[in-house]
Amino acid sequence: MTTRQWWKEAVVYQIYPRSFNDSNGDGVGDIQGIIEKLDYLKELGVDVVWLSPVYTSPNDDNGYDISDYRNIMDEFGSMEDWGKMLAEMHKREIKLIMDLVVNHSSDEHEWFVESRKSKDNPYRDYYIWKPGKDGAEPNNWEATFGGSAWEYDKQTDEYFLHLFSKKQPDLNWENPKLRQEVYDMMKFWLDKGIDGFRMDVINFISKVEGLPDGEKVEGKKYVSGHQYFMNGPRIHEFLQEMNMEVLSKYDVMTVGEMPGVSPEEGRLYTSEDRKELNMVFQFEHMDLDTQPGMNKWHLKPLDLRDLKRSLGKWQSELEDGGWNSLYWNNHDQPRIVSRWGDDMEYRVTSAKMLATCLHMMKGTPYIYQGEELGMTNIKFDSIEEYKDIETLNMYKERVDDHGENPEDIMQSIYTKGRDNARTPVQWNDTVNAGFTSGTPWIRVNENYRKINAEQALADQDSIFHYYRKLIRLRKQHEIIVYGSFDMLYENHTEIFAYTRTLGDEKLLVVTNFSGNNHHFDTKDTFDLSNAELLISNYEVGETTRNSFELKPWEARVYKI
Repeated sequence: MTTRQWWKEAVVYQIYPRSFNDSNGDGVGDIQGIIEKLDYLKELGVDVVWLSPVYTSPNDDNGYDISDYRNIMDEFGSMEDWGKMLAEMHKREIKLIMDLVVNHSSDEHEWFVESRKSKDNPYRDYYIWKPGKDGAEPNNWEATFGGSAWEYDKQTDEYFLHLFSKKQPDLNWENPKLRQEVYDMMKFWLDKGIDGFRMDVINFISKVEGLPDGEKVEGKKYVSGHQYFMNGPRIHEFLQEMNMEVLSKYDVMTVGEMPGVSPEEGRLYTSEDRKELNMVFQFEHMDLDTQPGMNKWHLKPLDLRDLKRSLGKWQSELEDGGWNSLYWNNHDQPRIVSRWGDDMEYRVTSAKMLATCLHMMKGTPYIYQGEELGMTNIKFDSIEEYKDIETLNMYKERVDDHGENPEDIMQSIYTKGRDNARTPVQWNDTVNAGFTSGTPWIRVNENYRKINAEQALADQDSIFHYYRKLIRLRKQHEIIVYGSFDMLYENHTEIFAYTRTLGDEKLLVVTNFSGNNHHFDTKDTFDLSNAELLISNYEVGETTRNSFELKPWEARVYKI
């Protein structure tokens, strides 16, 4: 039997602070801006805020390059502001989880500044340094943002490893002193009263000894070395040590971002008896609209059967002992209503359908800022308007090195670029959507006059109020949190349907992932004549005993 925990029953809301709400008119969201909107979050009904990094940073990767783990970035405010925000959240019974970014730091962190001074510096071993090989890099790994994963440093005639930007050198988790520094820093924040951590690419922290070359690819100088650093040899040991030294001493929630994790590994990371993490963010379902074997920019349409197989597999594998995170959106993903819904005619309906499908599954649901408003992807006029390092590096590489057609590349960016999620939250229909009185750091989506929080709050039929209802239902019906999951109609290409079961209670969830009408038949398995309709995104009339017609993008949840 699954044990009850507050974090299983919670709904989490992610704030990307730079784009949330600007209180002082400098065009950048800030902590005071978050405080101004806490009543909005309280009205939505969320239990936990996951706050993307607000630590001191040169902002090479928007705060995921941290130069001081114990201080707040000036742009966002002060430690005093942060303390007030935490107190105001707790006053409203909203918990706070912070981002823990410890696979890498900024190259401006004092540890790295010291580390690069000399080979015998006490901090040298806090990072991963290697001499070159045959006049080139120590191995052929490619960095996530393009180019080599190694940067030459002429001061000591060696290279340092950076799996991301060259301003994000990887920390050396083999060094026990470094690990202790991380644990002390975690305690620093937990002792201030935070309620847990979301851990950035945490399954990258253990690298295979010797850092071997990745498998060569015809015509490519650098290749993925992921099999040597994803879910590496000591990862479980490190996480169990972290749990023993830090996490077990506090009542907190933890979620590890883990690219390339399988359901079997997910179960190891999240099984309660192993004492590692509460849940993981996996990306299997996020890669389903990518051509097989290619990176995310090589697009293909989603086949709904793939999505059902993937999510269904995670549901069943983590059914007993493990726990799932449920998400469609975050700061690294495009807007879901543009991606797998219909952001034109059926924007409101399809956004509600996608929310229903996700929130009724077993696991802890995450809402990304603006998702509850049905915010959409952005199409900037030129590459110059984009800010994201991953997008800009990819564009430059494909145009300059491969001579590809810029228009084709822009189509990939419109579909998958990270800046789709990073345009400012649309609060009202005044200039810049009420996000700032100044010039926003990134342009606001021009559809803000139609899509904004003020309008959504005033309309009882809005996406916002639908999310409120989903969150309320979760609090009222234990089956939504703890019921087991069973997929229906596995091979249907447009209907995503499943049941949840707890004791003698059953929920039937039926969602239509298309603009077509469909006939749904329970095949006499369920009698719907006395079923209670818990939520739907259309007005629903009388239901026959076992079948009904589904409208475009329709969602229904019955309690049987």
